[in-house]
Amino acid sequence: MPDPYQNLPPSVTDPSFDYFVITPSDSVANNFARPANSIRVGTGGDVVAIRRDGTPVTFKNCPSGETLPIRALRVNATGTTALDLVGL
Repeated sequence: MPDPYQNLPPSVTDPSFDYFVITPSDSVANNFARPANSIRVGTGGDVVAIRRDGTPVTFKNCPSGETLPIRALRVNATGTTALDLVGL
């Protein structure tokens, strides 16, 4: 079945078309190919997200199933205890 929405301009409120598994890393070399528009937490814990200016920010005690509505360049391994992260 063709996508009936394919010719419409994208909006920030649209569902994600691209999504990817996040493997936390402390290396700038492992920044995402493009910033995540949000991060879904599969298994709860802390998420250390890297802002576009390179600043790490810790989101404490994220519950399983939460979606963080943030833009991030990377998720650091150090300090991140949440698992099963997906970038949207």
